[in-house]
Amino acid sequence: MMSERLIFNCTHGKEDPERATLPFVAANIAATAGQEAVVLCTVDAVWLGTSGGTDGIAQEGLPILDDLYQEFVENGGQVWLCGACTKPRGIGEEQVRKGSTIVGAAKVVEEIVAGAKTIAFA
Repeated sequence: MMSERLIFNCTHGKEDPERATLPFVAANIAATAGQEAVVLCTVDAVWLGTSGGTDGIAQEGLPILDDLYQEFVENGGQVWLCGACTKPRGIGEEQVRKGSTIVGAAKVVEEIVAGAKTIAFA
């Protein structure tokens, strides 16, 4: 069966509020429209899926990231944290907030092979 999932890649955290927020904006639009949406956080974006990880992140003209994160999860969205990225940062399951899950590369590859579409904001 083909995957209908949309995977939005997010690579930035608090160092770049605009790039941290945009994937969540787009993914939330997809989730609101009933699509199966995932924000895949890699590199420094993995901090966004930890407790307090979105605190204070706001880009003028865009929604406050913490509010957006919560809305996205309430709309059925999932946040995946790259396991290869969480490990060197010392992020473990006990720090992961509601709505986020640490996933291995195999899970992501499996989804893409099944037909998930990926969207990156470079």
